Amino acid sequence: MRINSKQFLSKGLKALTFTLALGTANSAVAGLNIFACEPEYAALAKELAPDAKIYSATTAMQDPHQVQARPSLIAKMRQADLAICAGADLEVGWLPMLQMKSANAKVRSTDQGLFFAAEQIDTLDRLTSVDRSMGDVHAKGNPHLHFDPKRLLDVASALTAKLIQLDPDAKAEYDAALASFSQRWLAAIPHWEAKAQTLQGSKVIAYHSSFKYLFNWLGLEQVADLEPKPGIPPSSSHLAGLLSRAKQGDILAIVIASYQSERGADWLAERSDLPVLILPMSVGGNEQSVDLFGLYDSAIDLLLSAKQ
Repeated sequence: MRINSKQFLSKGLKALTFTLALGTANSAVAGLNIFACEPEYAALAKELAPDAKIYSATTAMQDPHQVQARPSLIAKMRQADLAICAGADLEVGWLPMLQMKSANAKVRSTDQGLFFAAEQIDTLDRLTSVDRSMGDVHAKGNPHLHFDPKRLLDVASALTAKLIQLDPDAKAEYDAALASFSQRWLAAIPHWEAKAQTLQGSKVIAYHSSFKYLFNWLGLEQVADLEPKPGIPPSSSHLAGLLSRAKQGDILAIVIASYQSERGADWLAERSDLPVLILPMSVGGNEQSVDLFGLYDSAIDLLLSAKQ
């Protein structure tokens, strides 16, 4: 059995980039150019600076760890007044190259127009030391923090302060946008938690630690990883071990992100009779995930579908 978000996908969502370009209003923020490393931060920027010109370097169908520093991205970075990224070394393989080749001094330092979401909160899974034998791990913690609603609200507050720093004449507009987003977000959290209450205590096998914050918030437990080590594709021996675990009968589903390979998950699902849930990793991962609110609704709805 397969339960996934692909039934919602439109072919256009597989484009390598998308632009959130809004009309120029009379607001002072109309000329601000924002470069977002991931679509969740393009969506957050749209909530907080609706009159800015916002560009996302990636989509929910791309692995944000692995991005090519293409000329088009360099050109967008060159025009940016502000770059918003997850941080915690998620973009370490490509962001420094963009910064160097764009030669845009504005986005080289967090003292100016560079903003890392992970630096605004306490991340999960911080490590005191890492080495190559551990695979693709992040010493600064798990960077996929956008699936924790309370942490994301802290990021929104810090990002608003950064926007005001760069564009102080529009302080009133930024404060009003943050107040509006915060009110709607805080109202949505108890609704999401009530809807997901039956998921508490559920166990899943998942790919990587992409949804660690989501599982931590909703009370799910990831009991095994499809990867033998972070960033390492599943081997036949590793999958055989997962199959033994899956046959214990207490697993809700196999969970992977919208950009991750389905091969290992499908192999395990066929032999364990477990559903595969393909959750949208970010805004744009399926038709329901048109914004941050829709992203949360979609992820929870898909998890709940495995209990039916």
